[in-house]
Amino acid sequence: MQDKSNLALNEAQSLTDKVLYQLNNVILGKNQQNKVALTCIIANGHLLIEDLPGCGKTTQAHALAITLGLDFKRIQFTSDLLPSDILGVSIFEKELNKFCFHQGPIFSQLVLADEVNRATPKTQSSLLEAMEERQVSSEGKTLTLPQPFFVIATQNPSQQIGTFELPESQLDRFLLRISLGYPEKEAERRLFQGESGRSKLDTLLPVITSGQLIELQQISKSIHLGNAIIDYLQDLVAYTRNSHLFVAGLSTRACLGLIDAIKSYAMIQGREFVIIEDVQAIFPYLVAHRLEPTGELINSDQIGQHIIEAVVVV
Repeated sequence: MQDKSNLALNEAQSLTDKVLYQLNNVILGKNQQNKVALTCIIANGHLLIEDLPGCGKTTQAHALAITLGLDFKRIQFTSDLLPSDILGVSIFEKELNKFCFHQGPIFSQLVLADEVNRATPKTQSSLLEAMEERQVSSEGKTLTLPQPFFVIATQNPSQQIGTFELPESQLDRFLLRISLGYPEKEAERRLFQGESGRSKLDTLLPVITSGQLIELQQISKSIHLGNAIIDYLQDLVAYTRNSHLFVAGLSTRACLGLIDAIKSYAMIQGREFVIIEDVQAIFPYLVAHRLEPTGELINSDQIGQHIIEAVVVV
């Protein structure tokens, strides 16, 4: 049984290496962000990408969809977008003499909610059930979404004009948050020389199938989580709840998601067990959008590192 497990793990790492190789050729100089994005997908979580316009958020989401062999839909969120524009609407069909439900773009394996914070709270809330339950309720009926199902949302900084901040309940449904930022000098030079990520999308081909992605998700769940790691996780979570530095600590959903994410990260690294470094690599991407400081001493992007430095590894 041990040999079969190792064989599956070796195959899993080979597949994830191929995925990352293609992503890194599209989103230049952002190896860690690409790895975290893949970690989020394998952990069956939704991803939030926050950055200034024009930094490659949409390109990264599209590249992920193609590389992973997923059906892809993009929804541009605006202030006049309605929930029915996302979920679908019932239309009376004269030939059938009845109302028929026409599915919206949410019925896709990977949905890009582009500039999600430019829509009103009512429209934002239409994603809640889909993200949590992988289903949509309409006119008394429950409709199951495709499997696998992921939401990748991009948002602009909240200080920009025409944005509506996402509520805590919405933010908590995003497993991880990344920020691409400006490219490094060498990567930007390659962009100037014509290696545009967006121009490469038309030539990209799937590296794996959606079925293989589901297998990767199953393998990641078998990654061993030792008692020492669990103790460390509980210490980190307890700090967020008891330090009085934050308005509220991490939720139980966030804690369970963290476990899935660090297992996925360990699998991508080619290990069948989680180590402290896996936790410390992923933790900052899980807390920055969830924890609100009570004062101005901690920048949101520094929250994760602050907690890691404050909690002693026993």
